[in-house]
Amino acid sequence: MAELSLVRDSLQAPDIMAPWSLRLRRQGYQRLVTFSAHIDLHYFWEKRWFFFALGIGAALLNSPLPSGLTPDGMIVLAMSVVATILFITEPVPLPTVALLLIVAEVVLLGRDSTDVAKSLMTDSVLFIMGSLMLAVAVVRQKLDQRIAWFIVRMTGTRTSSVCFGISVVSGLLASFIGEHTVAAMMLPVGITLISLTSDDRKSVRNLAAVLLFSICYGASVAGIATPSGGARNAIMIGYWKEFFYDPLNPETYKFLIDYVTWAIYAYPIFLLQLPLVTVILLTTFKPEHNDLSRAVAKLRARIREEGPMTMSNWVAILLFLLILYAWVFMSQSFGMGTIAIFGAAAFLVAGLVMWEDVNSGVNWGVVLLYAAAISLGVQMKQTGAAEWVADGFLGLLTPLGADQGLGLWASVSVLTTLVTNTMSNGAAVAVLGPIVLKLAVAAEESPILIGFITSISSAFAYLTVVGTPACTIVYAAGYLTTGDFLKVGWRMVLMSTLVLLIAASLYWPLVGA
Repeated sequence: MAELSLVRDSLQAPDIMAPWSLRLRRQGYQRLVTFSAHIDLHYFWEKRWFFFALGIGAALLNSPLPSGLTPDGMIVLAMSVVATILFITEPVPLPTVALLLIVAEVVLLGRDSTDVAKSLMTDSVLFIMGSLMLAVAVVRQKLDQRIAWFIVRMTGTRTSSVCFGISVVSGLLASFIGEHTVAAMMLPVGITLISLTSDDRKSVRNLAAVLLFSICYGASVAGIATPSGGARNAIMIGYWKEFFYDPLNPETYKFLIDYVTWAIYAYPIFLLQLPLVTVILLTTFKPEHNDLSRAVAKLRARIREEGPMTMSNWVAILLFLLILYAWVFMSQSFGMGTIAIFGAAAFLVAGLVMWEDVNSGVNWGVVLLYAAAISLGVQMKQTGAAEWVADGFLGLLTPLGADQGLGLWASVSVLTTLVTNTMSNGAAVAVLGPIVLKLAVAAEESPILIGFITSISSAFAYLTVVGTPACTIVYAAGYLTTGDFLKVGWRMVLMSTLVLLIAASLYWPLVGA
């Protein structure tokens, strides 16, 4: 104790009264304290939204129970609010949110951990996981420059034609393998054409904007076309089955939406938007070069150096076509998830991709995130939270005359668009899905129609860089600014919303909605 007292007194003594060794020790001690305080403040500042979200959740759990909402429903609602805040602000890695949701279902709701685990692994989750694995296998074939050469051979060298060709190819690919994968594949195509036109970025500023937006918006409008176009589509299919399908009731079989049925509803909407994307881009950004002959000549030389396509390229294309065939004709029997997993295994067996590539290329956290979000959506249904929120939202729309028909459709679309521009589109559908489906029942609207409007509107993440991975990927190239997304994004939102509402009014009644 005496030694400790001596050290303390020495550290507190004036510098002039202390030996030089103790003065150095004291200065080091003070710096350590200052550094520790700085680290603590920095940590809490970085995680401020995490603690804010927890505070909001605790406040909701301790607030009076609203009329018509069960205690378990209040817990699920609090979990959803906390998850939404964390989705938007990202103070912690998003897979962390998934882990916390799983724990909360067991601890706060008292669910059996085995039951929670079962709710995480659905066919929709298998489908998402398999699709991501297939995407890695396709990218590994390095077909980007050949795709660029294919586009310009089909379209010619006029800038407007090349931009439309890029949108078409990006869209056709993204309608089957996901927009983020296509954006990653096609970004080198766009950069190749830009760099071969000019080395001075300032002189091709608008050309770069048109080419790069042709990639991300072409892929985004296509993500709605088929179930494999995006995780949000598989999530909505899972909700339809969970909420409305009863194997003992033949009337509910219409809620088993398969690959072909989804494409019948959504593919024409994607095709209608493609030429409009090019028109919007060319009128928003005036390209500096109306012809890309110089870039095409350099590209032709590169293709000749690479030689013809290899056998592995052709085998990969054949395998993917077989998987697509199975999705179209066998998904009702085996499930889309099973087919996707089998397809990924086939690529591995054929040696077209190594497991190390799949393991490093697939974002497994995304799979976990969607699994937990779907599980939370099921809890929202079972506890009555989704129905309670849907009734409240419908009550707000009623005085505005938007509680049914076109007004309700537009309201759901606008709500989804706002949410999807602040978080990933899959997370937006996972959060809103249970609510809008219960809203459809309360408003006596078709849950299939409202579900399609929600899922398709979640693709309208045109306004922000973080709205969709496709936008983030092209932004990372360094040619675009955040202002560019706002400049063209509002036009894209208006166009896509109008096309969707027209299709819902005129086309979907013809196919059974």
